[in-house]
Amino acid sequence: MSYLVLARKYRPRNFEEMVGQSHVVQALSNALNSQRLHHAYLFTGTRGVGKTTVSRILAKSLNCQGADGQGGITATPCGVCQACRDIDSGRFVDYTELDAASNRGVDEVQALLEQAVYKPVQGRFKVFMIDEVHMLTNTAFNAMLKTLEEPPEYLKFVLATTDPQKVPVTVLSRCLQFNLRPMAPATILEHLETILNRESVEADAQSLRLLARAARGSMRDALSLTDQAIAFGSGRLEEAQVRQMLGSVDSTYVLRLLGALATGEAKTVVQTVDELRLHGLSAAQTLEDMSSHLQRMAVMQLVDSDSGDGLSDDPDQAALLELAEQLPPDETQLLYSICINGLSELGLAPDEYAALTMVLLRLMAFKPEAAQAQKKSLKSQSASAPLKAAPVQPEPAAKQPVSGDLHHGSSGLASSTGQVLDQNQQSRDAPAASPQPATRAEIQALPVRSMTRAGGGGAEVNRTASAVAPQPVADIAAVPLRNQSSAALDVMSPHMPPTIVPSETGDFWFGLVRSLITSEAITAMARELALGAQLVARDDDQWLLRVERETLNQAGSRDRLRAALETAGHPVMLVVEVGRVSDSPGKRLAAEAAARQLHAEKIVYDDTLVQALMREFEAKIVPGSIRPL
Repeated sequence: MSYLVLARKYRPRNFEEMVGQSHVVQALSNALNSQRLHHAYLFTGTRGVGKTTVSRILAKSLNCQGADGQGGITATPCGVCQACRDIDSGRFVDYTELDAASNRGVDEVQALLEQAVYKPVQGRFKVFMIDEVHMLTNTAFNAMLKTLEEPPEYLKFVLATTDPQKVPVTVLSRCLQFNLRPMAPATILEHLETILNRESVEADAQSLRLLARAARGSMRDALSLTDQAIAFGSGRLEEAQVRQMLGSVDSTYVLRLLGALATGEAKTVVQTVDELRLHGLSAAQTLEDMSSHLQRMAVMQLVDSDSGDGLSDDPDQAALLELAEQLPPDETQLLYSICINGLSELGLAPDEYAALTMVLLRLMAFKPEAAQAQKKSLKSQSASAPLKAAPVQPEPAAKQPVSGDLHHGSSGLASSTGQVLDQNQQSRDAPAASPQPATRAEIQALPVRSMTRAGGGGAEVNRTASAVAPQPVADIAAVPLRNQSSAALDVMSPHMPPTIVPSETGDFWFGLVRSLITSEAITAMARELALGAQLVARDDDQWLLRVERETLNQAGSRDRLRAALETAGHPVMLVVEVGRVSDSPGKRLAAEAAARQLHAEKIVYDDTLVQALMREFEAKIVPGSIRPL
């Protein structure tokens, strides 16, 4: 007889054998006992928690005939009648299982629904079980909606999925949904002990703890790993062999790393990582185990009790309690966060052990104690360093309204800039006074200077801090301050009109291009060519244009522009060269737009109410918010 794996051999045959799903068992048992049966059930949950098993037990409960053949619907199927034995063996004609992962089309679903019109052959109910139902296509879901909503009284639907979010809400609303939860490690451990006792397999407690944790809530995974461990250990489960099979990190390494981090021994951390590399132990598993231990330590520090995985007789309990007393709570939280975030970095590094080393060294670099020690060191250095400051000659600055000269054009800007340059030249020519060290009180007593800055289509009112704190740095050279007027802080508006050298040829070309654009004689690239070109020379039969970009000099654009000029009464040939353009219709239009913008800004800045708001409430005009009408 061939060997039957533990996951199949010990599959629960009734609700009493189900473990870890008491909430589902209780609801289904009460419904069966009171005959309050729904026509469609949906079981959700991760892999290996019992979705298919519950479906088969429910099918047996609905069709059980009892040991004497006189039974009815029951929550405790007998398991010996013909219907129960056929369902367990998978040959009951009225129980149909459809794997939606490989039969996900509308044709397969329609073939299944065609059987719904026939009454049960052997049992009391026909049961259609669709596993991984979320894999069905939208067309397949739509095909079964009507039958799923109002099936015949002898038909029951049982759906199972690991991803209920992918199931349409129209299907979810027609089903009675049960969520099977992942099983706790303590529940898995207890069930493994029961099964191994039946199999007469010797196993120590630590090996079962490792298997229960490695299963991650799945009973099927736990039984499969147990099968593998029995084969690996030649019929015996021992901690060392199970740990080697799983690739788990010995807790001694994790505790050693935590102890080294607590005491700040970087050399021990690096040596331990080298040992992990030498033995081929997983770097990711190391960080996961450290995160688990740090979580338990954090709970110990705050509530004086362990909040682990529920497994008893943990040999690491005493060591974790000692570490919890040694590490401050805030440092424990920091270590936990860095370990969790470090898991995502392991796959990015070319060497996962190098990445593990960097994560652990980061734990030491960001320790609160190390940061405080660094701050104390900086304070001691700043206290011992001499303080030298430049001579400060405060100048009373009168509050002045925002000048509008900048917004009149380039002449106003030039005059303001010239005044600033003259003042700077005078400041440089004046003999500098011999610098005298300034005391801290003199520095803190500096008056506040109000500075007004205009530009970028708006205005900003900035104020310097009322006190200048000395910096703990090396000697500072004494530099005399330059006296500058508030206008020196003004910057050029980006809407200043471009410089254009007017000429009679330029005026003629600008008027001609404007008329062509107004009449829509030129569009698209021909229009761009005309706007960006400067008329350099014009003869009776040939005009010379100059553009700054070669992309504008296209044969099609030249032909369309020449045709438009011919229609306007200028039958000439066009010659286009590439060079610097000083006067073009596009530049003139931009200058007109900039002049309108500057005029609009001047109106706003010269308004007395605006100036009062800027002066009294330090209001700011958002750059670019002023638009001419």
